[in-house]
Amino acid sequence: MALAIQPLTATRTWDLPALLTAADAGASRAERHTWLYRLVQWIRQPARRAEALAEPAQDAPAATPPGALRLRHLTNVLARNPEQAERVGALMARIVRDSEPMSVLADFGFAPRTGIVSEALRRLGQRVLPRTPDTGNLAELFLLLRPTAADAQWIAALDATTLDRLSALTQAPDEDAASPGQRRPPVPLSILDAVSSLASAIHSAGLSPAMRQRMDPALLVERPFMQLIRTAERWRDAIEARDAAAAAREAQWLHALLARCRACALSVREHLAEHGVSVSLVYEVDQLGRRTERIADLMALAMAGLPGAGPQDWHAPLRHLLCELVRSADAQRSVRRLLSEQTALLSRKVSERSAATGEHYITRNRREYAWMLRAAAGGGAVLAGTTFAKFAIMALGLGTLWTGFWAGMNYAVSFLIVMALHFTVATKQPAMTAPAMAARLGDLGDEAAAERFVDEVAHLLRSQVAGIVGNLGVVAPVVLALQGLAWWLAGRPLLDEAHANYVLHSLTLLGPTALFAAFTGVLLFASSIIAGWAENAFVWHRLDSALAHNPAIVDRLGAERAARWAAWWRANVSGVVANVSLGLMLGLVPALLHILGLPIDVRHVTLSTGQLAAAVGTLGTAVLATPAFAWCVAGVVVTGVLNLVVSFSLALQVALRARGLHQRDRAEDRRRLRVALRRRIRSQPGSFLWPPADPVSRKGAA
Repeated sequence: MALAIQPLTATRTWDLPALLTAADAGASRAERHTWLYRLVQWIRQPARRAEALAEPAQDAPAATPPGALRLRHLTNVLARNPEQAERVGALMARIVRDSEPMSVLADFGFAPRTGIVSEALRRLGQRVLPRTPDTGNLAELFLLLRPTAADAQWIAALDATTLDRLSALTQAPDEDAASPGQRRPPVPLSILDAVSSLASAIHSAGLSPAMRQRMDPALLVERPFMQLIRTAERWRDAIEARDAAAAAREAQWLHALLARCRACALSVREHLAEHGVSVSLVYEVDQLGRRTERIADLMALAMAGLPGAGPQDWHAPLRHLLCELVRSADAQRSVRRLLSEQTALLSRKVSERSAATGEHYITRNRREYAWMLRAAAGGGAVLAGTTFAKFAIMALGLGTLWTGFWAGMNYAVSFLIVMALHFTVATKQPAMTAPAMAARLGDLGDEAAAERFVDEVAHLLRSQVAGIVGNLGVVAPVVLALQGLAWWLAGRPLLDEAHANYVLHSLTLLGPTALFAAFTGVLLFASSIIAGWAENAFVWHRLDSALAHNPAIVDRLGAERAARWAAWWRANVSGVVANVSLGLMLGLVPALLHILGLPIDVRHVTLSTGQLAAAVGTLGTAVLATPAFAWCVAGVVVTGVLNLVVSFSLALQVALRARGLHQRDRAEDRRRLRVALRRRIRSQPGSFLWPPADPVSRKGAA
């Protein structure tokens, strides 16, 4: 009689004799599944002495993974020990018989709901909550075994002899069969049921309003989703009748319908790329495509069991299906992968819209460079008033939250004024220009392409220099002029001495200024993402068309004014949202963090320069010779660098990931860029600060 199975902590998972001895089909369900868990852990052991376990197989690959070697060794041991093979076979057959296969064949790897948020929460719960082996759900048991991508490698390397022996172990004799040795039918009903279930799910998804209205009408003329279920049922009838010829004909037609359904789903992505992206709809399209692939895998396995099929025709479909199930299990545990895969299209559209905006901030000749200086000078003049407005809000003595709110409104209104007057703020440029730079990284196949990209780098750096020089070169004199005017008219400065000393204390590089400046760079980047998302939502909901043609709006504004408003919002929604979101974040986020006990503030280079100039206007020129002022100047320099570098780096990373450029082997491209950059720095270092005298040829090359 077999030994009773021991608790999981009592038996070493790599001890095969103990595992074979403990196999007991009469044990409880939890003990049977725990035994299977131990066996899988034994198979997964590292390659230590794995090569010596198994006898060579004629059809095995030359470099067989350790998992395949261990499984072959297991089947060899069972082939030499009929008693152990009988116990293990009875146990495996009991596990298969008492589990519901549909949960793996038709449902595994697919979300029960199409919402990406609910799926992310479900995956998070699966990672956090422990699993019990006492389950009749085969999908739950499959996840308990914790399949990984490495398992797919050794499954794909299983030889035909090992697969035949494993199949014999899991197929118990049919109690209703005429002869005691007769096995189950070649095509289990669970495979046919899974195909029917998957076809029904594809039919429902393809006919949902959100999907159907965004598919290419030309692909829907033949109504592939309507025909799918009927064709799947005809194919099933042919399989059950064991009519190989009819099954082959219906299978050919079913494959054609699945291909047409996949094409319809892909046309939805093309529509989304043009008319706005919905992450949930992208996820539903992905689910539909993967269901068509699962049907194809199951059909191949079913067709291999019909008369006329070779004795080993089912090996390749089985390997492929198992590998796909393992990869699905590995992917199901990752919340990060889910979000990155399904938000890729949205990220790309956000990056492309930011890139289109960022093109306006890149100067390529002296005329554009002069325009950038003037626009940045205007932005600096506006932010000089913002500086004193902030001090006035602080002087009111409001609570932390209200002070943060009104400070945010002050910033937001100031940024909107800058936008309305066609001025610019230097620190807002990097988050917009980074996607424009990423768009040019797609083709670096030769030295000429690398030189063109270096041209763009020089254009970008010059634009940033012009923006910073224009902002800082005007905000400080304007603030000092306002302070002087206040001294002349009122006999006292606009900023009292206590606040001036506080400025010197807070802006110094000896404090947390660098950390706060980097945090501000994150907020600058976040505002660009929010702006891109808002513009995508504006396009997705067709609000421009609603503003132009909605009867209630047209009756109130008139057709001509409504059309002008629709065109203005379509062109400026991204800028408005970017400015308002950035302003509110600069004011409210530090206030909320202070309430939570996190003393984090923001440091914006232009506003910090204005505050430092206001302090000088209050304390007098004598402060210029003090170490405190020198440390504040150093703090402003570091603030400018971190504002630009952090926001640009984050935006560039998002743009690269959205375009898939971070996943490619770009070693040679990076070498070309390094060589081209070094060559430009040695030959024309001034080109990164000032436009060359004759930029026409380089602009044409770019």
